Amino acid sequence: MSMKYIYLLGACGSIGTQTLQVIDQYPEEYKIIGMSVGSNLKLAKELIERYKPEIVCFRKEEHIFSISYQPKIVFGDAGLLTVAGYHQYENEWFVNALVGVSGLLPTVEAIKAYKTIALANKETLVVAGDLINALVQEYKVTLLPIDSEHSAILQCLRGEADKEVEKLWITASGGSFRNKTREELVHVTVEDALKHPNWSMGSKITIDSATMMNKGFEIIEAHYLFNVPYESIEALYHPESIVHSCVQFKDGSIKAQLGVSDMRIPISYALSYPSHRTLDLDRLNVKPCTLHFDTLSIERYPCLGYALEAAKKGGLYLAVLNASNEAAVHLFLTKKISFLQIEQIIWNELQNKEYERSYIPSLEERISVGNCIYAKIIKEYGEII
Repeated sequence: MSMKYIYLLGACGSIGTQTLQVIDQYPEEYKIIGMSVGSNLKLAKELIERYKPEIVCFRKEEHIFSISYQPKIVFGDAGLLTVAGYHQYENEWFVNALVGVSGLLPTVEAIKAYKTIALANKETLVVAGDLINALVQEYKVTLLPIDSEHSAILQCLRGEADKEVEKLWITASGGSFRNKTREELVHVTVEDALKHPNWSMGSKITIDSATMMNKGFEIIEAHYLFNVPYESIEALYHPESIVHSCVQFKDGSIKAQLGVSDMRIPISYALSYPSHRTLDLDRLNVKPCTLHFDTLSIERYPCLGYALEAAKKGGLYLAVLNASNEAAVHLFLTKKISFLQIEQIIWNELQNKEYERSYIPSLEERISVGNCIYAKIIKEYGEII
């Protein structure tokens, strides 16, 4: 197998570090060329010295530290674009493990650099899935999902005809508060919310899982990834997180992908697609498995309903959805608002009719509107950006 040259954004995060664990198992097949690191400078130094990428992006200029060799050093959002567009080799792969809308423009830049895209950044498709799909077609590149749910669907669709698909079922664990009533959510803490029962994830996506916004995002992503109409995609409550998603076909049959709750499986599948590579991790013991499924209530999880509402409106409303959620989650994590205020902030923004457009908004307009909404919400709660 020919060497794959990897550009990894978000190397110090949950997906980033697990991506490196997968790569470590096949050092003769993967080489890190570019990397972006965050504010965990101890880990950043360890990763840079270990993998010795040719180009490194730091979040801020003041984060830059001495390195034992001389890579190209860049920083900030402009630096992310430089890493994404860096081109030196054949068979280059771009792994986007960033959190938030900051991952959108680097994905665009990587597509234009003809890299194969392995995407964990939900916001790229939520805000601009239609534009990303057009670019993927224009530049004739491949985009592969890293999310466990979309990886499961991708595996179930392999060898099947798209026209035979009737429905996609996207499973949901229910998040940290799945056993709590709405009344019990009034006084939950950040610490409570970050205790996910099944998965080890970053803080934002763990909160999105608790509100079920992440499942709304995943429905939007699935719509763009698999060209399936929204009315044929449904989230399904599955507390065990063993079935990672299902595809229902027109004859009534259903294919499902099962496995342990370990993100290294979908990461490995994306990097080795369409092969299943050997991984050194726990196996699912199917013998004692008991599986439960139920409807996800929009009354219990209003954010799921808000995501579906924004998806049907389309256009700028998806940028509004993402920006208001990103701001609200940030305010909750910094203890400026309560858990239930997250959904109230999102709902308030989605009621604003000034975001209605009779045309398809450009990428620049979506980003500009999203940035304005984010800044407005943050400032309303007394925080200086």
